[in-house]
Amino acid sequence: MTTTSSTPTTPTTTPTTMTSSSAAAPAAMRLRELVFGAACAAAVRAAAGLRVADALGESPATADELAGTLGIEPGPLGRLLRALSCYGIFAETGDGRFVHTEMSRLLQEDAPNSLRYIALWCTAPWTWEAWPRLDEAVRSGESVFPDLYGKEFFDYLHDDAADTARVFDKAMTHSSRQSADDIARFVDLTGVDSVVDIGGGQGHVLASLLERYPQLHGALLDLPTVVANADPRLREGGALASRVRLLPGDCRSEVPIQADLYIIKNILEWDDDSTRRTLRNVVAAARPGARVLVIENLVDDSPSMRFTTAMDLLLLLNVGGAKHSKDSLVTLMTEAGLAVGDVRPVNAYLHAFDCTVLG
Repeated sequence: MTTTSSTPTTPTTTPTTMTSSSAAAPAAMRLRELVFGAACAAAVRAAAGLRVADALGESPATADELAGTLGIEPGPLGRLLRALSCYGIFAETGDGRFVHTEMSRLLQEDAPNSLRYIALWCTAPWTWEAWPRLDEAVRSGESVFPDLYGKEFFDYLHDDAADTARVFDKAMTHSSRQSADDIARFVDLTGVDSVVDIGGGQGHVLASLLERYPQLHGALLDLPTVVANADPRLREGGALASRVRLLPGDCRSEVPIQADLYIIKNILEWDDDSTRRTLRNVVAAARPGARVLVIENLVDDSPSMRFTTAMDLLLLLNVGGAKHSKDSLVTLMTEAGLAVGDVRPVNAYLHAFDCTVLG
């Protein structure tokens, strides 16, 4: 907050000399905490891997009691819980017991909005090798992954890191399910009879829309191995299967279907050339006036800036991709032949760009 005075004053010192030891102490402490940020991420990973949150019930418990349940050493577990409690993940009571917090509950396997697999994915073993080479990625603007592992990120994930691949799939599934309901509530489908989910993964967003709008028909376009494992509601025999087409394919090569609405969620984070090809393929397939709803995390104008900027850097490391700013995404969509209308937040993490295909 700024204040004004009727009598202007002239500083007698420069900004650097105005910094006192008392003012510098919080900044120095905060920087020290940030430098040790890997310890916090590792502690979250350890808690998620050990299932500490699942072991702690509704009653306060000591580290000894939890260790007995988990079959691990109590001393190190107490140190882990103490460290996590500093960040609001678990809390320690006055008698040395630990209780849940809002954040620790998100590490429970069956929590409605569980982030357990997201936590395990974002701290996967390969990340510890990649993060120290961020300076190289910043210098070159390219992924460090092929140099680290001898192959591209997704090839490595599915060829050499089966356990990490399973965690990745579960993390993406959980994340998609959690955002699907928000998107279904957000989207106005007045006058829409058909929708295509472009690169929609297992189709959780599409399924939520079909459940919400009984008149709607939809299609899911994604790679063959992805579509083969679509949400059971969409596959043959599923509750929504009669209103769905499953289309194996690559949206960067072709979008082979017309619809009233195309949804593109969280896939325009590759290199700009791939993003341009995807958008142009949608425009080429669509009728003039069709709607295109692009849903993305943004690195500006968002309350989730710390999260989205961190993901932006991780994308640089692993695939050479990037999260977008509002302006960069609007530029790419306009170049592709879309008229960009409303841009609104879906939730704290996602923004929706409501576009129309030009005639």
